[in-house]
Amino acid sequence: MSVQHQEFRGRVARLQSKQARFSQGYTARVQSDGLIVIEPSKIRSSISGKVFVLIVVAFLLFKAFLMAALGFDSYDERVARLAEGSAIEQVGAVVMQADPVSIWAAQQVVPILR
Repeated sequence: MSVQHQEFRGRVARLQSKQARFSQGYTARVQSDGLIVIEPSKIRSSISGKVFVLIVVAFLLFKAFLMAALGFDSYDERVARLAEGSAIEQVGAVVMQADPVSIWAAQQVVPILR
């Protein structure tokens, strides 16, 4: 292949990738000098930061409630049994391990449950 043909293929590849980005939406804005600049739209996550934080807090409170309801020793035994299971159960055991925030929240909930 000649050098010119390789350069042509490179330009075509760049145009195709640019077209693919623009096919999912674009925005146009006018700069201070009057030049109109068209840019592809930014892909936004369907889950906002607030929703993500709310989900994490709810999960930590769920763990704290389990610790308070079952008792700390029983909770640790159940997590240890979970760690002996399959790969998915082991991942669950890592996620459900007692952490400082959950322990603190459980200590605050214990008097309410008793």
